[in-house]
Amino acid sequence: MKLAVINLDAAAAGEVEVSDEIFGVEPRADILQRVVRWQLAKRQAGTHKTKSRGELSYSTKKIYRQKGTGGARHGDKAVAQFRHGGTAKGPQVRSHAHELPKKVRALGLKMALSAKAKDGQLIVVDEAKLAEPKTKALALKLAKLGWSKALVIDGAELDANFARAAQNLEAVHVLPGQGANVYDILRKQTLVVTKAGLAALEARLAPKEA
Repeated sequence: MKLAVINLDAAAAGEVEVSDEIFGVEPRADILQRVVRWQLAKRQAGTHKTKSRGELSYSTKKIYRQKGTGGARHGDKAVAQFRHGGTAKGPQVRSHAHELPKKVRALGLKMALSAKAKDGQLIVVDEAKLAEPKTKALALKLAKLGWSKALVIDGAELDANFARAAQNLEAVHVLPGQGANVYDILRKQTLVVTKAGLAALEARLAPKEA
């Protein structure tokens, strides 16, 4: 598959050949959903916590006699029925992460890239570099290119000026090739990949020889 290459000034910069095994896969919603769910579960903090009956500092003395009061029978004040009592079966600190095979994760990334290519939302640029880390200058370039919500994937090393200029642009996210992931690709309208980013993605996703 051949894709046109442009520069940040919207001028043509040739063509590049990309692998059909990475950018020409038929997307499947179930695979993409599984990978996104795995990503979001992995990043979930899991620090929510409530105190159980045994963790409260109330006295364990019986609050009143068992019979003859006309009220329900109770033990100590730490039970869940009382205000400020312990929570029965409440949330505990835990990891929400779950396992997902590497092959499924790699397939999901290929499908996310292919979905952007199929919808015409994949843009290849020769490089993502700026002479100065000026947010205004980058914003003007992106406005001229028509990129409102964009994810920029570069090679192993990001250009410091470009990355710094993009920090103040809420709708623009910049990642190295190794950080490319399904969730960020799908949630942005436009996927912008540099030539170095294409090389990094193909090296990462190319079939491993036995």
